[in-house]
Amino acid sequence: MRNLKSPYWRGWFKAEWRCLVPATSFCEWTDSRTKVTHWFALDERRPLFAFAGIWRLWTGERNGETGEHQLFAFLTTESNDVVRPIHAKAMPVLLTMAERWDTRLTGSVEEATALQRPLPNDALWVVATGEKSDHAPVDE
Repeated sequence: MRNLKSPYWRGWFKAEWRCLVPATSFCEWTDSRTKVTHWFALDERRPLFAFAGIWRLWTGERNGETGEHQLFAFLTTESNDVVRPIHAKAMPVLLTMAERWDTRLTGSVEEATALQRPLPNDALWVVATGEKSDHAPVDE
């Protein structure tokens, strides 16, 4: 979700609908053929960050279950120079510091939406490219 001016989304920017989704990396496919996966992280160790998001309750049928469901969406922004060669259209909003997490969750609408910007180029790496391997070494 990227269009902050859309009347549909404005009501969802209130603090009670904002959320954070913890992650250590994310994947984008190349925009062109042949599709190739690229994994992005803050560095090779893949430290924790959070996607900025919004959530809402929805009642209906989803995946064969009828009832109330909790749904969420990531906020996106224009791609930075690291993501743009792979996925030019957009990238997720990544929050890397606890004070930004607090601002995202409890700050004013203006403060929270000011965080919807690309991560600086030097703060994001491509940490893997190509087919996924479940045999990657893990630091203990």
